[in-house]
Amino acid sequence: MKIIVLGAGQVGSTVAQNLARENNDVTVVDTDINALQDLQERIDLRTVLGMASHPPVLRRAGAEDADMLIAATNDDEINIVACQVAFTIFRTPTKVARIRAPEYLGEGKLFCQEAMPVDVIISPERLVRDHIRRIIEHPGALQVLSFADGRARLVALTAHYGGPLVGHQLRDLAQHLPGIETRVTAIYRPGQEQAILPSGDTAIEANDEVFFIAAQRDTAAVMSEMRQLERPTRRLMIAGGGNIGRNLADALEERYKVKLIEANPARADYLAADLERTLVIGGDAADQELLIEENIDEMDMFCALTNDDEANILSAMLAKRLGAKKVMALINRPAYVDLVESGIIDIAISPQLITIGALLTHIRRGDVVAVHSLRRGAAEAMEAIAHGDEKSSKVVGRRIDQLALPPRTTIAALVRGEEVLVAHHDTVIEPEDHVILFLTDKNRIPQVEKLFQVAVTFV
Repeated sequence: MKIIVLGAGQVGSTVAQNLARENNDVTVVDTDINALQDLQERIDLRTVLGMASHPPVLRRAGAEDADMLIAATNDDEINIVACQVAFTIFRTPTKVARIRAPEYLGEGKLFCQEAMPVDVIISPERLVRDHIRRIIEHPGALQVLSFADGRARLVALTAHYGGPLVGHQLRDLAQHLPGIETRVTAIYRPGQEQAILPSGDTAIEANDEVFFIAAQRDTAAVMSEMRQLERPTRRLMIAGGGNIGRNLADALEERYKVKLIEANPARADYLAADLERTLVIGGDAADQELLIEENIDEMDMFCALTNDDEANILSAMLAKRLGAKKVMALINRPAYVDLVESGIIDIAISPQLITIGALLTHIRRGDVVAVHSLRRGAAEAMEAIAHGDEKSSKVVGRRIDQLALPPRTTIAALVRGEEVLVAHHDTVIEPEDHVILFLTDKNRIPQVEKLFQVAVTFV
């Protein structure tokens, strides 16, 4: 696929890197020659220097025959105009725009072919907010990913001593949880880079990072088998009142007691007037006296969500030392993510990896409706819809053990209507099933895509 990425910032460069690794023909456009040179030194792609919304620049980037344009600059208006130019002049089939301002996102009729021709809107701030909210709603989880409109959840957690299943084989899970459908899809063991694809005789060990899938209503019960359930989150403190921090506070303030610390006095005043129930505090989240004064030791969760990685890491570490039960930090630099999660910080949030999953949904072939990038991009969870019949489809009407699944690829579950079905070897896939797959080798993605493509004779 020929893809033009506009913007060589953190989001654009991460997107370009992931797409280039999957053998797409990628061109990156930016006005910063140093950023473009850095990308070219690290990744096999083309670069074009210039303003992303100017027609001559897009022409040089190959817009006349591009399959997709991803406008991921830091400027909403440039992204919108670039999509308009791509539609009007070049008839680019798919146009994706990164939109940050909530004022644009609230207008449902604004983005359509008759107005602003943006096919897909990506809002990293909204995606990150929803990601953090799901983690807060599932205490003890490292990741909580949603499939089939929330009917199924893929949860990642660290197994601890005290969990009933720790030290036991997975086949015992059915006895522990009668009537609950769940499946452990992968285990990452400390010191081992390669995932363990579990079978019934695989034993869970303490400190394993375990991925399991279950119906939304059953996730807490399954989590209780891997570790002692933590008490529900009631009090949380947010450091940083930017778009992510403000939106998270707005989403949670009705159900939780929320405090928000913002260093900029004018912004703090605005947030105090804008948020109804959140207590807004002006000050530095890395100020020890301020955290003590605001009872950091009573907080169930501390979320460091400023635009500064170092400030987030330091304030989260300080909050943990002062007694916060759990701390998370927003980390933009991928090199920092592994570093901080192996230490005192409980959860590192990578906006780039969250965003790339949303973008990959629109790049995958076949009817792929959800993609989540896992383990810093090393693995992927995918939701594909099975279409066709036994003649036109390679999956419909076949048992799972009859499918030509690539190595290190597993089907974890099917969502059929409102029912979540854990996949077994003799499970038969029916038309319109939502099939949830787990891949620990991303090089196999093209094979999975072909598996779910319907023959051209199907009508």
